[in-house]
Amino acid sequence: MSGLTHYGAWVAVVSVAVLAAVVSTPIAERVRIPPGGLFLFVAAIASDLFPSLSHFPIDDVERIASSALAVILFDGGLRVGWRRFRESAAPIVSLGLLGTFVTAGLLALACRYLLGFHWATAGVLGAALAPTDPAIMFSVLGRKEIAGRSGTILEGESGANDPVGIALTLALVSAANGGGSTGEAALDFFSSLVIGLAVGAAAGLWVHPWLVRLPLREASLGPLRTLAFVGVVFGAAQAAHGSGFLAAYIAGILVGDARFPGRRAVARFHTSLASLGEIVVFVALGLSVNLGSVFADNVWVEGLALALLGTFVIRPLAVGPLLLPVRLAAGERVFIVWSGLKGAVPILLASFALLNDVAQADRIYLIVFVVVALSVTLQAATIPSAARRLGVPMQDLRQRDWE
Repeated sequence: MSGLTHYGAWVAVVSVAVLAAVVSTPIAERVRIPPGGLFLFVAAIASDLFPSLSHFPIDDVERIASSALAVILFDGGLRVGWRRFRESAAPIVSLGLLGTFVTAGLLALACRYLLGFHWATAGVLGAALAPTDPAIMFSVLGRKEIAGRSGTILEGESGANDPVGIALTLALVSAANGGGSTGEAALDFFSSLVIGLAVGAAAGLWVHPWLVRLPLREASLGPLRTLAFVGVVFGAAQAAHGSGFLAAYIAGILVGDARFPGRRAVARFHTSLASLGEIVVFVALGLSVNLGSVFADNVWVEGLALALLGTFVIRPLAVGPLLLPVRLAAGERVFIVWSGLKGAVPILLASFALLNDVAQADRIYLIVFVVVALSVTLQAATIPSAARRLGVPMQDLRQRDWE
């Protein structure tokens, strides 16, 4: 087979997968499972049935997940916007920062004493499973969205705790491999967040307003200009040893309330791209996992134990007290606690462990697969009924007043 023929075959396969993801949306909405969750299982089964698909390099998973997550976080920032973020800044920051730390710490304790991990690897696994992904939850709500402050808090929490979880995991991975002391790991963590915050704020406040004033030959180039802007923000922050993910999220928040020509097209484009990115990451995870190893080594039991403990014990302990000072109905507080779904970020963080040869990295990766799989299927399926029973205010999805 010639190189062009082989390339054409792969293009056809990838395009069929994307098309299937698009047309499966009504099915996923009916069964209350996100399209990404369906493709996670389909890809995992396909890689076992067709061994040629299973040779998916983990460094490719890391690159794909990083690129997709930058786009997903920018889109999340666009949806929240500066006005909504400012109104709920205190709970968003407390859940995103303190809540992530407490969740990671409690998960690390569980990994150490329940699963027998050493402290260093327990910390890595706990940090990898700490971030949440309400974007997965919103995809199972169909044509409804959460109204009011609880919706803003959930969206803001996911955007805030993703960069925090990534920076924390990278610092712990370095410490686990003898790359520095605990103090140096803490310094790396905080410097990463500070640099990412500075780059994102500068880009959103100064670079983007200047950029959108430049004339375009075709209006259709507007979304591509914004996509290139996201790449510059992410890459610049990473090159400066900061968190490109936090930079992309902060830039998205500041751009979200800005007024410029073609905002509606930009919003639609990035929402579609973020949805596709989420599916691509799940497919990459599925192709890189051997289901036989999951069941042969009883990893599924460990993943199930962590999923249950995290959902029913750890998240309520970590998040519940932080919500007490917030003006919310009791049902909304319970719903936020219950809605800590796992998504693309734990996949990326587990790939960091593999790429950096952390002890028992293969076991960590498989456990993350089990926890994410359970979260996007069983737990996600309960979200609509939980919203109804807890009296969480819902509203029909409406077109934003983009210019």
